[in-house]
Amino acid sequence: MSMDPNRNDDSTDEPGWEVDPEDEQGAAVVAAVGRQLKAWREGAGLRAADFAKAIGYGEDLVYKVEAGKRIPRPEYLDRADGVLNAGGKIRAMQEDVGQVRYPKQVRNLAKLESQAVELLAYGNHNIHGLLQTETYARALLETWRPAYGESEIERLLAARMARQTIFNRAPLPTLSFVLEEAILRRPIGGKMVLRRQLEHILEVARLRGVDVQVMLTNTEDHAGMGGLIQVLKFGDGSGVGRTDGRFGGRPVSDPRQLRVLELRYGIIRAQALPPRESLAFIEQVLGET
Repeated sequence: MSMDPNRNDDSTDEPGWEVDPEDEQGAAVVAAVGRQLKAWREGAGLRAADFAKAIGYGEDLVYKVEAGKRIPRPEYLDRADGVLNAGGKIRAMQEDVGQVRYPKQVRNLAKLESQAVELLAYGNHNIHGLLQTETYARALLETWRPAYGESEIERLLAARMARQTIFNRAPLPTLSFVLEEAILRRPIGGKMVLRRQLEHILEVARLRGVDVQVMLTNTEDHAGMGGLIQVLKFGDGSGVGRTDGRFGGRPVSDPRQLRVLELRYGIIRAQALPPRESLAFIEQVLGET
């Protein structure tokens, strides 16, 4: 499918830009933006068909955006701002729309990560999202079944990359990752993608406050066999965590439950290679790739 934004049809009216009916907050934002766009268009005396032609999109898409059924792309708002002589007022809506374009679950996770002062993460299937390069993340998303459409992949990919602004925070929160050896060797996307991914992990692991450890495949006593663990701690002493193996996989915030996850994560860290040895091991894997 063509992604050319200059086509005057519904080429950009794709499922990935549909409003999630269960995302009440996101739906409300998109509906409000749609009402404002319609008011601007009608105030300029433009019919939907004429407006659609002027901005290079299909008339049906214009109706759906104004009805709050589609999330407008940034370039849609850019062109609308110019055609309607809005002086940047429509373009300013990009910030609000830019948030709700991501799935609600990802937005919620990103918000928690942005508030955390400490993050603990163990994974055994793929490299943690905060450590992924864009090419690795895309290749990983393309392995999922049922397969995502290209628009949905772009949406999920953009959301994942946006979460990595956590590394731009000052001061940087304390971040601890334990990665299984197997996922460092699995060539998701091919060897060149994997090489760049390993190089990226080494770069991130050298940041102050970031620890990356490797759990060797031949480790016999392994506390991570129950699945992934993630714990986020906040400045007020509270926290939230999740694991595959306990509490039904639900997010938990009860201090006693969090203590269980922290204890298990501490054992995993103790069983993994120390940070310095882990970096040397990743460099070895990189040389073998």
